[in-house]
Amino acid sequence: MGKRFSWQWVLIALVVAVCVYYIIPPKERIKLGLDLKGGMHIVMEVDTDKIEDVAEKDKAVRRVLEIFRNRIDEFGVSEPSIQKQGLNKIVVQLPGMKDEKRALELLSTRAILEFRIVNDENLKDALDGRVPLGYEILYEYNAETRQKEPYLVKIKPDITGKYLKDAFVQFGEFGAPIIGFEFNDEGGKLFSEITGNNIEKKLAIVLDGRVKSAPVIRSRIKGKGIIEGKFSLEEARDLAIVLRTGTLPAPVNIIEKRVVGPSLGKDSIQSGLMAGIIGTILVALYMIIYYRFSGVIADTALFINIIMVMGILVMFKGTLTMPGIAGIILTIGMAVDANVIIFERIKEELRSGKTLLASLDLGYKRAFLTIFDSNITTLFTALFLFWFGTGPIKGFAVTLSIGIASSMFTAVFAAKHMTLFLIKTLNIKTLSI
Repeated sequence: MGKRFSWQWVLIALVVAVCVYYIIPPKERIKLGLDLKGGMHIVMEVDTDKIEDVAEKDKAVRRVLEIFRNRIDEFGVSEPSIQKQGLNKIVVQLPGMKDEKRALELLSTRAILEFRIVNDENLKDALDGRVPLGYEILYEYNAETRQKEPYLVKIKPDITGKYLKDAFVQFGEFGAPIIGFEFNDEGGKLFSEITGNNIEKKLAIVLDGRVKSAPVIRSRIKGKGIIEGKFSLEEARDLAIVLRTGTLPAPVNIIEKRVVGPSLGKDSIQSGLMAGIIGTILVALYMIIYYRFSGVIADTALFINIIMVMGILVMFKGTLTMPGIAGIILTIGMAVDANVIIFERIKEELRSGKTLLASLDLGYKRAFLTIFDSNITTLFTALFLFWFGTGPIKGFAVTLSIGIASSMFTAVFAAKHMTLFLIKTLNIKTLSI
C-alpha cells in the first residue's frame, strides 16, 4: 500500500511546488487588470462605410487591430488588452496609462504620410480664390503662435509613406527633436528622382492632411530625410511610432473612453482581498465545526486549491481582475461543495456497516460522477463566457475555469490521498466526520 501512495504524494507535492514557484514573489508575477491597476479603457469604431466589399471591411478592421497592437507594443504599455468586438469595434485597455490625450492621439492618428512639391509661383492667386486645376491649399499650424502657413500643393502626392522603411527620433543642431526617415529601395529611387528634379523648391511633408514642415530642397536626396517641426520629445517619439507601424486603412472614431484611477484600483484590491479572506475563513471554520477532523483535511485541500488557482493564472500569463477575484471566491465555494458531497456519501457507507477504508473508497467513487457533472456544466458556461465575453467577463471566466479544474484535483484526488495516508500512518479506526 505504501508503494501505491508514493506516486500520488509526489504528484501532489510537485503540483504545489510548481504553483508556489510561480506566485512568489506575487508583486512581480501577478499581472493586474485595468480595474485593479488603473489606466484607460477605450472603445473605437473603424469607419468602413466607404468600403463596399464585406471581406475587405473585415480585412480593414483586422489590419487596424494589428496596427494598434504594434503601436502600443512600441509605446511600451505593459500588459495591454486589444480585442475585436462585434463587426467593426475594437476595445483597448491600457493598464497604468494616465496620459489620455497622448493615448488617443497614438491610436487615432491615421499616419497618412505624403510628400508634395510646393508651388510658390501660384500661391497668391490661389489665396485670392483662383486655385489651379489639380492643386489644393494645405496649412502648417504653429501651436505657439496659433498661426497657419498656407502652401499650394498638388492634390496627388509625389510620393507617399507606403515606401517608408523606418522612422526614428533624432536631434537637430540646436538639440530640438526631429524625425528621421528612410525609404525602401523603390521609394529611395523615386525620392532621389523627385528631389533631383526640384532643387531650390520646397517639399511639403504632409501628415494626415496637415503640413508638418516644408524644407527647401538644396540637393538630390537619396532615400533618407528628416521631418522638422516644433515637436516635444514625446511628440517626436509618438510620431515615429505611428510612421513605423503603418497607415490605418480606414478612419477610427472614439465611441467610449474611461479612465480608471490607481486609487480606485487600490481600493478594489483591498476590498477583493478582504472579501476573499473573510469568505475563506468562514468556510474553513464551518467545515471544522461541522466535519471536525475531516473538515481539517478539506480545509488543507482548499488551501492547496487557492495556491493552484493563483499559480496556474500566473503560469499562463493571465490577468487578475476584480471579476477574476469573484471567480476565485466562487471556486472556493464549489470546492467546499464537492467535499460536502463526498463526506455525506462516506457517512452513508459507514452507516450501512462497511469498514472505514471501504466507506472511504466507495464514498469518493460514488460522489465523483455527481461532482464531475456539476463541474463540467459550470466549465462549459465559463468557456462560453470566455468565448463571447470581453474584458472583465473574460477575467471571471478564466479564474472560474482554472478554479473548476483545480477544485476537482484537490477535492477528489488530493483530499482522498491525504485522508488515506493519515488513516494508514496513524492507524485510525474511526473517522471524525
